[in-house]
Amino acid sequence: MNNLRVLPKVRDSLSYLYVEHCRVDQEAKAIAIHDQQGKFPVPCSSLTLLMLGPGTTITHAAIRALADNGCLVAWTGEEGVRMYAAGQGETRFARNILRQAWLCSHRALRLGVVMKLYRMRFDEALDDSLSLEQMRGIEGVRVRQAYARASAETGVPWFGRSYKRDQWSQADPVNRALSAANSCLYGICHAAIISAGYSPALGFIHTGKMLSFVYDVADLYKTEVTIPVAFHVVAEGVENLESRVRRACRDSFRAARLLQRIVPDIERALGAPDMTADYDFDSDPAAPGSLWDDRKGEVPGGVNRGEPDEAVATASAELSHARGGEPACQIGCRSSVALSPRAWG
Repeated sequence: MNNLRVLPKVRDSLSYLYVEHCRVDQEAKAIAIHDQQGKFPVPCSSLTLLMLGPGTTITHAAIRALADNGCLVAWTGEEGVRMYAAGQGETRFARNILRQAWLCSHRALRLGVVMKLYRMRFDEALDDSLSLEQMRGIEGVRVRQAYARASAETGVPWFGRSYKRDQWSQADPVNRALSAANSCLYGICHAAIISAGYSPALGFIHTGKMLSFVYDVADLYKTEVTIPVAFHVVAEGVENLESRVRRACRDSFRAARLLQRIVPDIERALGAPDMTADYDFDSDPAAPGSLWDDRKGEVPGGVNRGEPDEAVATASAELSHARGGEPACQIGCRSSVALSPRAWG
């Protein structure tokens, strides 16, 4: 695609379309959905996310049309409760993931996001003087109260959270139900995170795992959705427990309109970009990227370093303008450092 700016803005697009038990193929420069009720053309240029549920087949030509129109494709379980794989969508710009990495990499900024994520879990305002350790303690009390409340409402005994992957069958029914429900929640949060161009691995509270940010986001909804679902399903019986939990989660996610809430909640947690305070990350996806420099931080990309100094100076001025006036490197600088054989080796 030569110019990504010809695409509609995400804020003006349709949010998502979920389909299952159908065939998806190309029609003109868009796609069409074929199922038992007939054929339904879909204007994929204004669609942000296409979620393919069970029983779906899709042609190569349809995938190409979706990619050309900047529509993300995700292969999921029923109603998005499992996230299996994702294609490429309009989030091929790096703005969100670069800003997420920037916030993760600065201790003070990361702490601010962590505290915001914790506060978003409470209905009431919390004192700004609380430390992170104190916030964790208050959160632990809140979660224990949620378990106790669900147990009292359903009559299901609760003896504490206990789960071991290699001893699944030995866990009590409510713990198995909670694990199954949380797995479904992780799936829908994963799909939303990918669709908005964030990294599931760059967590703030959680760290060190491929789904660390998924766990951060999912924790916003557990006491509202998965804990009540797990206890109510167990109260109805323990036969076919895991499959019944997945179906109950599917219905609960739909009733709570969860998928529509996740991305705005992420933006709320990370804060609105302040272009006067940090870089305008990837402001022009069609423009050449910068090059990292061990001394200057960033130097202009898309420049032949063998050209006269004027070419480098022009590119540096353009990059400085794009960064809001912050100099990218010394005007007229030239990458002409001679490396010794030892340095090359």
